[in-house]
Amino acid sequence: MKWYVDTSIKFWARIVSVESTPNIPDFGLTVDWFLSSLTYTELRSLLNSDTLSLLDAFSGGEIPEDKLEIVARELIDFESLLDSDDGREFIFNHLPTNKVSELARRVELSEISYTNFKELSKSTVLEFFGLEIEPSLVGVKPNDERVEPSYGLFDYQRVAVKKTLELLNFADRRTILHLPTGSGKTRTAMHVVANVLSNNEPCLVVWLASGKELLEQSVSAFRAAWKSLGSRQIDVVTMMGDNSPNLNELSDGFLAISLAKGWARKRNDPDWALRLAKKIRLVVFDEAHQCIARTYQNLTEELTMDCRCALLGLTATPGRTWSDIDEDGKLATFFAGNKVSLDVPGDNPIQFLINHKFLARPTFKTLLSEPGMVFTPAELKRISTGLDIPEDVIGTLSKSNQYVSAVLNAIQDLLDNGNTRVIVFAGSVEQANILNAVLTARRVMSDVVTADTNVRTRERVIKDFSSREPIARVLLNYGVLTTGFDVPKISAVVIARPTRSLVLFSQMVGRAIRGPKAGGTKTCEVITVVDPSLTGFGDVAEAFLNWEDIW
Repeated sequence: MKWYVDTSIKFWARIVSVESTPNIPDFGLTVDWFLSSLTYTELRSLLNSDTLSLLDAFSGGEIPEDKLEIVARELIDFESLLDSDDGREFIFNHLPTNKVSELARRVELSEISYTNFKELSKSTVLEFFGLEIEPSLVGVKPNDERVEPSYGLFDYQRVAVKKTLELLNFADRRTILHLPTGSGKTRTAMHVVANVLSNNEPCLVVWLASGKELLEQSVSAFRAAWKSLGSRQIDVVTMMGDNSPNLNELSDGFLAISLAKGWARKRNDPDWALRLAKKIRLVVFDEAHQCIARTYQNLTEELTMDCRCALLGLTATPGRTWSDIDEDGKLATFFAGNKVSLDVPGDNPIQFLINHKFLARPTFKTLLSEPGMVFTPAELKRISTGLDIPEDVIGTLSKSNQYVSAVLNAIQDLLDNGNTRVIVFAGSVEQANILNAVLTARRVMSDVVTADTNVRTRERVIKDFSSREPIARVLLNYGVLTTGFDVPKISAVVIARPTRSLVLFSQMVGRAIRGPKAGGTKTCEVITVVDPSLTGFGDVAEAFLNWEDIW
């Protein structure tokens, strides 16, 4: 089958004297050069037979070759030619060999066959020929154009925003937003924040969080959201570390407060939160399972003292413990029993997110040959009376040769399996440093971050680990990076820190669970020293649903 293009007599008037065939371009091609490189017969094959008859008639015989080339430039729609298999095959078969090789390099292929060429996007080929796709040529009518939002939400996130706003606007004016790590809690919450700021001018929204990473993440997310969703110019202020802003001058904007900084300020100015409360219309407590700690609860109550102020808690784990229902119930009571969670088809919301590629599909393996750790009777007594395993007990265990060797072998196996971003939660600072030293000696790209790491080094390490370079990297840490640390391409996590805190465990697993639709990976590997047979410690869905009975 040949490719034909309709024409009319008006094009005849465009015929002028033929120009000589230009030299082949150094980079890419032009349509004019391509057409001028074709033979007389090949050019005629691209034109409609009725068109050719008309042109021949006006020429008193077959149209001369020089005039045919000029006519062809006017009549042949190169973009339409690409839309047909026959047209694509014609173009490919008439490309110079060196240009086929150049196109292969552009699309990062060792070579291009017709099969490859047929699968290239239209825009890629047009760009090679120095052309651009006009909107009207991609099958979209101007009046039917679909516009993608710059800070949009998935369906389940939009449902969560609607339900959250309903609860914050009525009755108790407080609720927990319960979404799994990697499913967009912060992004979803920013739509709520933008709504409150837009509908309560002027006012303040306060964002509370316990760590530097969480606060910096919230500020960055708010800036991105407000540029798309905002209604006016407002202030964005942080209160953490050495930064102590003048809150008397702040009346309209977003204020990110470190919980430690907020509580410390009360020592010098006991009423600062109460004074600020008059301007606040929403307080967001990130990692809300912490908010019933006595000092944090007191601060939160003061900031939400105004009856017009709402309270939104964010968490992937709406409880404080694994098995203490009374302790967990305090959190539900504080938020008046209100919780907005995933509203998706099916009985297993986590499985829905995995099946639809919002979350990665995790696999769990034990770090040691026997699941769990072996403790002495005295250690077991201490563990049984606390919310988690004491740090000194973990520290002693983490330095044993068996333990360190098991972690190193697990890391090496993950790298050998093709994981390029592996995060390790060490059992102690000493263990993290030992692991880093051994990995570095083995020429593995490895870094360590702890609470003692200086800011500059920490920023450099995280930047390197977050890069898109294909080289494999391992990041070891202790006591940090469980929250507020977002590197979607992490595909494996080694939990070498024994814990009986399902909250902490879920946070560590969450570093590697972002799915393809969130910029992450299809699958992730979780190597853990914790016994995965314990409820919630070997199944992401079980962990997510663990606290449903208290809400």
